[in-house]
Amino acid sequence: MRKIVIVGGVAGGATAAARLRRLNEKDEIIMFERGEYISFANCGLPYYIGNVIESRQKLLVQSVEGMSKRFRLDIRNLTEVTKINREAKTVTAKNVLTGEEYEESYDVLILSPGAKPIIPPIAGINNAKNVFTLRNVPDTDKIKAHIDQTNPTNAVVIGGGFIGVEMAENLVERGVNVTLVEMANQVMNPIDFEMASIVHTHMKEKGVNLLFNDGVKAIEQEGKRVVLASGQTLETDMIVLAIGVTPENQLAKDAQLALGVRGAIKVNEHLQTSDPSIYAIGDVIEVKHYIHGFETFVPLAWPANRQGRLVADHINGRDVKYNGTLGTSIAKIFDLTVAATGSNEKVLQHHHIPYEVIHVHPLHHAGYYPGAKQMTLKVLFDRETGQIYGAQAVGGDGVDKRIDVIATAIKGGLTVMDLPDLELSYAPPFSSAKDPVNMAGYVASNIVEGDVETVQWHEIDEIVANGGTLIDVRTPLEVERGKINGSINIPLDDLRDRLHELPKDEIIYVTCQVGLRGYIATRILQENGYHAKNLDGGFKLYSAVFHQN
Repeated sequence: MRKIVIVGGVAGGATAAARLRRLNEKDEIIMFERGEYISFANCGLPYYIGNVIESRQKLLVQSVEGMSKRFRLDIRNLTEVTKINREAKTVTAKNVLTGEEYEESYDVLILSPGAKPIIPPIAGINNAKNVFTLRNVPDTDKIKAHIDQTNPTNAVVIGGGFIGVEMAENLVERGVNVTLVEMANQVMNPIDFEMASIVHTHMKEKGVNLLFNDGVKAIEQEGKRVVLASGQTLETDMIVLAIGVTPENQLAKDAQLALGVRGAIKVNEHLQTSDPSIYAIGDVIEVKHYIHGFETFVPLAWPANRQGRLVADHINGRDVKYNGTLGTSIAKIFDLTVAATGSNEKVLQHHHIPYEVIHVHPLHHAGYYPGAKQMTLKVLFDRETGQIYGAQAVGGDGVDKRIDVIATAIKGGLTVMDLPDLELSYAPPFSSAKDPVNMAGYVASNIVEGDVETVQWHEIDEIVANGGTLIDVRTPLEVERGKINGSINIPLDDLRDRLHELPKDEIIYVTCQVGLRGYIATRILQENGYHAKNLDGGFKLYSAVFHQN
């Protein structure tokens, strides 16, 4: 019989504990949890604050009593592990209510303390009475009580990541005026700027005041005023800090376990730390990027759950390993769904990885069936091999399943040339005969196979300014509604009759609404001896960036 000690519950620790018991009835399993709750739906917390989830009880996945009885576990909540004594193979535990300390021995130790919100040293923050972070159930209770009791008029959300945008939405749903402050030039870091621009427009339409490229310099009047680095001041009734999280690494640091990216604990493929008798899982660890293999920090629920199961398997002698994190994520932002998987352009550029990119704007189901909604789907890939590096999608219904299909394709080693061959379910209420994933595969395959060259939204203005020829093959009525300055309107159906108007000694750039007619026009030009490039994503993508409200 072994004695296995787990530090931390929720996704990683609770999953590991349950799996350990299913694999071995004899081992002694002790789980320490500093908080009151061992297993709760932390991704659902903003929606309870917004009254979308009405019952607080539904956030609590498993109780101490229920889990202890079902899996015969020794669960000690409200008990904090303060020290790891590696030589003695013990931990020091402290009851947070009584202050009592004691030693507990272990044969195997699993660290799953998670991550904590980043709280920067902002002047005046310690004097503020209305500053909140959101990481656990007590945080949620404080925020909800503040809203229920004080009926705030204005709120400032600092940070535009998952928690920031979800809190902005749910505060708006509670009737609060929200200003979101973000130091970067966009919300939702997993997606790239042009995709985030679609989100920005939607959030503004819903009443959120977005302030980019700015940070918080000071908090004044006990939290009633926020002073930004730009000098702007914001009057507010509450402040939500959503800047991000950092690993809860103090235990590991004090025990001199090896640390890596952002101070996260280094682990091997079996999730063992630099001490083989100590494992670590969840938001506290450094992981390898599934596609490219570099070390990174990805605090998401799926990896924590998967790692919890795998670590239990390895402890019980199974030859398993964690293959890395892909970073598949999704968020609801008012009426939009935003999802991503794999690497974005920022990551690829940072690691000097060459890539190609395509954008398509398909309907989520057959256009003739009522309720069809347009999405924007982006795929990043290797031009030479077709390897898929990542994908992003913004839209309404159907975004989730397209990103999930592409995430599965990446895990299966498929390339963009395989995407057209995926036989996906089709009926008019659900998709089209050519699913958006198929369509993205066709467009990307055209690039890999050399059938078309493209130019990106951020390049075209400079090209036109430098004398490049850009033809817009939409109808005159479409052009009247908006166009790229300097473009020449030659409708697609007139193009063959007007080829003589175009120079053959330079590249002809082509744009349309979403890219399809531009592709057809590019092929016509190429077949007639012209060198042509299509504006990827068309005017719709371009205008999403440059015509924001």
